[in-house]
Amino acid sequence: MNWDRVEGNWKQFTGQARQQWGKLTDNDLQKAAGRRDQLVGIIQERYGIAKDEAERQANDWADALKEEEKVEKSGRAGNF
Repeated sequence: MNWDRVEGNWKQFTGQARQQWGKLTDNDLQKAAGRRDQLVGIIQERYGIAKDEAERQANDWADALKEEEKVEKSGRAGNF
């Protein structure tokens, strides 16, 4: 998923982010505000992992959101 889209719809995605990274607080998610670089830094800090690993996790999560959205759209397309 495009990070501009994640940032624009951040409030909708915070629940999914919390499921992915349970150690993130409401304040962490608010601070990130959908910005990839901020989210990566917070993940790195909370989980004590390297930046490249935090980036991989953030990208994988965004990709999973994109796949989830595709499934939802295909399910709605058949509901006429």
